Amino acid sequence: MIGTIVNVCTIITGSIIGSVVRKGIKEEYSGALFTAMGLAAVALGINAIVGNMPNSDYPVLFIISLAAGSLIGTILNIDGKFQSLTGKFGSSQLSQGLSTAVLLFCIGTLSILGPIQSALYSDHTFLFTNATLDFVTSMVLASTYGIGIALSAIVLFLWQGSIYVCAGFLAPFLSPELMTEISIIGGILIASSGIGILGLKDCKTLNMLPALLVPPIWFVVKGFIGL
Repeated sequence: MIGTIVNVCTIITGSIIGSVVRKGIKEEYSGALFTAMGLAAVALGINAIVGNMPNSDYPVLFIISLAAGSLIGTILNIDGKFQSLTGKFGSSQLSQGLSTAVLLFCIGTLSILGPIQSALYSDHTFLFTNATLDFVTSMVLASTYGIGIALSAIVLFLWQGSIYVCAGFLAPFLSPELMTEISIIGGILIASSGIGILGLKDCKTLNMLPALLVPPIWFVVKGFIGL
């Protein structure tokens, strides 16, 4: 799991550097960083959506996924519980920053396929690339939200670690078609997080997380009934 460990270390290091820099930033500059982070998240989300939507074989699946996932997440009150948990470590803004960090760090092709490549072929290229991107991202996020962003490293470790352990089972299951559907939904969630940062609307993005489970379930059902 050397690739995942390196990825975790880069997030922690980036968060420390960003939080140190943050102490010297005036409030007006901090506001500018919030706006920049919001716009960046929206842009990354739109890019993922536009890049994958043309390749989707099931153009309605993401709508069904978002509807079902949002309903389940709202019933479970994922966002509320996360807000309560992060409130013990810092301000309410930290919750917003952490949710954005978790989405950016975990819901991406590199972070999903990387642990599988690492486990099956001892190829850490994807994870090292992901670590480099996460280092920069965590540094910028921490300069806006503080050292609490480092907590996202724990989520990343559990996420990639689980994929690494289950690599043998997951490898044949993560088809390009499934990754396309997951990437579309992931892009929407990241864009939604950006909208929240910009203060346009609190979409409660964390309540939508169960939407990511709908495409895998659909593909399992489809394979089972032979569609």
